Amino acid sequence: MTRYASIVSTGRYLPEIEVPNSVLREQLAHVPDFVDKMETGTGIRKRWYAPESWATSDLALPAARQALERAGRKPEEVDLIILGTDSPDYVTPATSVVLQHKLGAKNAGTFDVGCACASFPTGLAAGAGLLAASSQMRTILVVGVYLMHKLADPRDPMVFFYGDGAAAAVLEPSEKPGFLGAAFQADGSYHTFWGIYSGGTHEPASCESVTAGRTKVRMNDRYPPEINDQGWPRLVRRLAADAGFAVSDIDLAIFTQVRKPTIELVMHDLGLPPERTHTIMEEWGYTGSACVGMALDSAREQGKVRPGSLIVLVGSGVGYNQAGVAFRMP
Repeated sequence: MTRYASIVSTGRYLPEIEVPNSVLREQLAHVPDFVDKMETGTGIRKRWYAPESWATSDLALPAARQALERAGRKPEEVDLIILGTDSPDYVTPATSVVLQHKLGAKNAGTFDVGCACASFPTGLAAGAGLLAASSQMRTILVVGVYLMHKLADPRDPMVFFYGDGAAAAVLEPSEKPGFLGAAFQADGSYHTFWGIYSGGTHEPASCESVTAGRTKVRMNDRYPPEINDQGWPRLVRRLAADAGFAVSDIDLAIFTQVRKPTIELVMHDLGLPPERTHTIMEEWGYTGSACVGMALDSAREQGKVRPGSLIVLVGSGVGYNQAGVAFRMP
């Protein structure tokens, strides 16, 4: 029997500390009019922070629990946890193994996916492949989580974007698709544009690098807008061609939640009406590795995902990495 991965449940967690743009106007007063320009250019009006005592695994935990509860599964029934983030608890060990311990998923294996905001669709694709190939696996928990505000300089204007959040999905095997396909693209020549550049093997953390701010996330150069403006439609069309469906068949397309105008431009390029996408950045900010999963869960909550819906999820992360997956919902 052919086994296909099916998304049987989703979950999300939005922390409780609200940070509206009015707060950032005061925090970033040394950059006049920056917040107003970014609000107009992105659609972001607020974001939410986790408590300063929390680590990324703490933020992931309630989203994971919610997804499992909705699937009717206990933590000890999970076979594998795949966690995507670029704001990990530690350089090593993996954040997924910390989550496994906190969740009580004592029978689960784990691994991390580290391709920034492309991590959630990448994790879904990896989980789908493992379910298809491994008959002993039944329940895979995929998590995307983002706690980047803790790794940022509060005076850096880029803190405008960073909102904390987590999303999770439970994958289980089905006789019917399910998972239809995945597509990936990347260009490593942009790896110096945005990231955390001290603390790894390229430059171990030192007193000098900490003082200079190189252990904090920073943007060194601006990404050309065509990376997403042209890259997302190209990825969606390749995904549709490889998986055997027409772009016009897509019921819901969700993209990385960083700029609402970019999503509107891409939907127009694809010939899809605006009601076939869903955005959350207006009220939740840019939640990075979690945003695609959070948007999917929000769309399901609002009735935009129905049995049989064909959904496409596209994530775009610094480096840069881009990943897309297509699922027929059960």
